[in-house]
Amino acid sequence: MSGHSKWHNIRLRKGKQDAERGKLFTKLAREIIVAARDGGGNPDTNVRLRLAIQKAREASMPADNIKRAIQRGTGEIEGAVYEEITYEGYAPAGVAVLVQCLTDNRNRTVAEVRNAFSKCGGSLGESGCVAWMFEQRGVVQVPADQSDEDSVLAAALDAGAEDIVTEDEFIEIHTKPENMQAVKDALTSAGIPVAQADVTMVPKTTVRVEEAKEVSQILRLMDMLEDLDDVQNVYSNFDIPEELMQEAAA
Repeated sequence: MSGHSKWHNIRLRKGKQDAERGKLFTKLAREIIVAARDGGGNPDTNVRLRLAIQKAREASMPADNIKRAIQRGTGEIEGAVYEEITYEGYAPAGVAVLVQCLTDNRNRTVAEVRNAFSKCGGSLGESGCVAWMFEQRGVVQVPADQSDEDSVLAAALDAGAEDIVTEDEFIEIHTKPENMQAVKDALTSAGIPVAQADVTMVPKTTVRVEEAKEVSQILRLMDMLEDLDDVQNVYSNFDIPEELMQEAAA
């Protein structure tokens, strides 16, 4: 599991996102709008929309909100026009950061993202400066205390599982993006609980960070970026010992 995924899970356990449910719903709605705009309003034929709706339901987003977001995307209801932009940069210790945004105001978004990097000792870079360090993968997480690697692999292998790693609280299965849903369905059919499934950007290599000041700056940057309204996803390649992340969360 990448360092940023660990930090994200710690934030969830600490309930930092629960107090911002409205902001979370806004991000989910934007993803649904853009998915419906680009691929149509039928989730049976639009994989991106199906995943977006699934995330919204898992977050307990009201069905009416989901329906309205789809209608905005297909043009049945008027609304803001969102542009997809990815920013790249470096956090302290040379850590690579990818920031995926959906925005109706490019100038506002780049200013906010640049400000977050600057405040936390990082720097916004040119397009392509760190993207090559990541690859798009399907990632399915299973609670490690509710299954074992052999059972998970046996259930997921024929559905397209390519790699499996047990670390901390989760067994993590990596797949090609197009096989993620099939692997999740195979695990569910086998009675294996799935904690999370998503198509994400996985770092090819990681940067170990143990210096307290750099750890604090990096994790503060992750929080600041994720809290921006226009930011949908943040990916990074830091490797910070979990005890230091727990201390930071406390």
